[in-house]
Amino acid sequence: MEEEDTPTRLQDESAWVKTLIPQLEEAIRETSTEVLHPKVSDRKRLAYRYEVSQYSNSGNPKTKATTYQTDVLVWDEMDGDLWIPRVVIECKLAHLTTHDAITYSNKAATHKEVHPYLRYGILIGKLGAKGVPKRLFRHGASFDFMMVWRGESASPDEWVRFIEMLRAEIQTSRKIECLINGKPLDGDNYSLVHRPLVLQ
Repeated sequence: MEEEDTPTRLQDESAWVKTLIPQLEEAIRETSTEVLHPKVSDRKRLAYRYEVSQYSNSGNPKTKATTYQTDVLVWDEMDGDLWIPRVVIECKLAHLTTHDAITYSNKAATHKEVHPYLRYGILIGKLGAKGVPKRLFRHGASFDFMMVWRGESASPDEWVRFIEMLRAEIQTSRKIECLINGKPLDGDNYSLVHRPLVLQ
């Protein structure tokens, strides 16, 4: 039988996540541009659905957003009180149930329906040498990345790999947004888009 989350476990995870925020923000600072300034927040809410309540005679809908709280959100701050979500990191400490895997993957899918450029992953700390749980391979189809740390804090090697991946995901989100919105990239047309599987 799988172990359920308790108030104490959730408090421990919340405290652990808070310790990661300043470290992550410092580590991704180099992805800043003249216009985009990456920030990191815990417990920030992000829309996963918009409901249309009515239309004006001109056809414009009146919508209401429904949101989920994210564990960690990496977002680009822009001028004029605007921001764009880039990467969500769901965080678990020392365990992951099948229910967790299914729930987080479903959250990822619904968030991506509203933000098609959003990258979504999961980080599990203090998992020892077990590696990525097999239930994540089975139930985590909507994740772009999955990472585990042996301890509560990352080893130097784990941290380097995690930050390299996170920086790459920020850039991927920006590129996908440009492609979707018709903004110029290196070329005008692409004949191949390929998402490889990386195992380390």
